[in-house]
Formats: sequence, C-alpha cells, structure tokens
Amino acid sequence: MKFIKLSILLFSTLLFFSCAEEKRAFDGKVKISGKITNAESGKLILSKYLDDRAEVIDTIKISGNGKFDYEVSLDGPTFFELNILDKKSVRLALYDEDIEISYDIEDESSYKISGSEDSKHLMKIDELAQAYQEEINNLNSAYYEAMTNKDQAAIVEIQNKAMDLESTHAEKVKSAIADMDGSFASLAALGMLNFKNDFLFVDELVEKLNEKYPNTKMITSLKSQLDDMRLLSIGQEAPEISLPNPDGDLVSLSDLRGKYVLIDFWAAWCRPCREENPNVVRLFNKYNDAGFEVFGVSLDRTKDAWVKAIAEDGLTWTHVSDLQYFNSAAAATYQINAIPATYLLDPDGKIIAKDLRGSSLEKKLEEIFGS
Repeated sequence: MKFIKLSILLFSTLLFFSCAEEKRAFDGKVKISGKITNAESGKLILSKYLDDRAEVIDTIKISGNGKFDYEVSLDGPTFFELNILDKKSVRLALYDEDIEISYDIEDESSYKISGSEDSKHLMKIDELAQAYQEEINNLNSAYYEAMTNKDQAAIVEIQNKAMDLESTHAEKVKSAIADMDGSFASLAALGMLNFKNDFLFVDELVEKLNEKYPNTKMITSLKSQLDDMRLLSIGQEAPEISLPNPDGDLVSLSDLRGKYVLIDFWAAWCRPCREENPNVVRLFNKYNDAGFEVFGVSLDRTKDAWVKAIAEDGLTWTHVSDLQYFNSAAAATYQINAIPATYLLDPDGKIIAKDLRGSSLEKKLEEIFGS
C-alpha cells in the first residue's frame, strides 16, 4: 500500500562549502572521547554504516570515572552509530573533526556533543526525522481505525493529510539542508525526500557534494541512481507508451499531445487506486473540456478484471495495458515499483509533476485551468 510513507530511509545528500573557518586537513584519523555520568565501568559499542546497515567494528572501554577515548581510522566521510551501555544509541557523522560526547544515563535529555559540526547537523536531522515519524504513526493509527469502521470519508481525509504532511516535511528537510553549509551529514537528510518530486534539488546538491567530497562511495552511488532517474525528471519529455486498449487496438501516449495528460498507473486489484478513482473521475469531468485527459495504464494480469474495474468505477478516459503486472513494458520504462503512481504532462508532452493524488492533484489542476 502506498497511501502513506511508513518509514524513513537513512541515506541520500547536499550543498557546497563554508567560509567561516579553515579546518585542519583530513589525516584519516578522528578522536572520539567523552564522559558517561552515573555509569559503572563498561563498554560502548561502535558500529559503522555500510550502505543501509550498521556493522559493529569495535568496543570502547569506559574507565571508572566514566571517561573514554578512542581513535577511529577513516577513508572519507563516514556515518557511525554509538551504543551507550544499551541506554541510548546515537548516530555520528565523522570526517575531519574530533568529537567529544557527554551523557548522563539517568537523564535522557543530557546528551551533548562538541567538535564535529557534521555530527551536530546529524542530530538535528534525527530530531526532524523522529518528529515526522511520530506524525506518520498517528496518521497510520487513524487510518487503520477508519478502515476498521469502514469510514470512507475519514480514509480519504487521512490520505490527503498524509500527502500534505509529506509535502510540508519535504520543505522542512530542504530548509534544514540549506543551513548545513555543505556538510556531508545532509546525505542522511535526503533519505527523507521523494527523489521523483525533488529531483532537481537533489541532483544539484549531489553534484556540489561530489565536488567537495570526491570519490565518496555514498555520493557516487547516489549519482548513479540519479542518472537512472534523469530521463523521468521534471521538464523532460515523457517516454512514449504504446499498448493495446481493451478492444485490442494499439494506442500511444503521443496521440494525446496538445492536452494536459495524467498518466495513471493503476490496477483493478489495487485498493488505494480504486479509492482514488472517484476523485480522478470528478476532476476529469470538470476539466476535460478545458484540455485535461487521463491515460490509464493498468498493471492487471487479466483482461476481465481490468475491463470490469473500468466499468465499475466509471472510467471514461483512454485505457491501455499489456496485462503483464509489474513486468509491463510501460512500468519498466517509468520505473514503477508501486501503485498508484502518476505523471502529469503539459501539452508538449513534458513532465510537469509526479505522484499527484487527492487534494494535490486538484490543486495542480486548479493552478493550470483555474477553479
């Protein structure tokens, strides 16, 4: 189900450089030190992030007075996780600055760091992510309650709130990134953005980070990912789709050139798609005479299910499918791995928006055609 983004991925990227002060040259060594108050002597567990997982690399002994000191070797900007006596786990972004940590295990709010500006930025990112996840959890609880009560109006309202929340959160993330002065910690923030919707922003930031931190694996991987997405970014001409309609006739997306077209990837078996259909029908009826068309691409497996859903939902626009589920040629071209998914095209066939549904689709069409 795609109505709400349920989790937050950890890594992605950002801006260029700061003229505030001249940092020491990176020598491949960073010191992690500090003091843990109200703790018996023990060990801290240090893990290093490799792609999207953390792997334990060492333990750090705490002395009788709670102090600890450790030197880690780096080959570039690196994310770590430090487990403090199983009482608290924190993420660190380390590169060319030592870091000093203080924490009282009897006071959750006492955690502080000095040094490592990158780690300070990462703390703010984690706080932003935690607040967002709490809001998502609340929406999910409300959604499942509405589902249990079969309250369709509440379901639609919650889905619209989820999309508005995602949009608002994205702006907060981008604002936070802009305040980071080119810190590689922004890689952790970009994981909270929808790359399809914010492609230009992400693409520009990755290029600038690549200039500042050349040959960094995380950034190189992101560049490759963005290159794969480039053909489907805002402003690009939408790739052609030519598939059979329910009568077996070959129909092409380019046949609708000259109108605003919503490419709607859906299926009869997709519940969120079916729940969105009444909204699309209403907007299609409202704006069709003004030049709005829908090009429905079904990811169904059987013609009977596909045609039955079209009739049941009153979908009077253009429909095509090769009945190949997610193996559809169109799904591959448009990198579809979940539905519903939409692309909005201008009369020249260029992509102007993605994944518009509910109130976000209505607002965009009002912007184009007027209310």
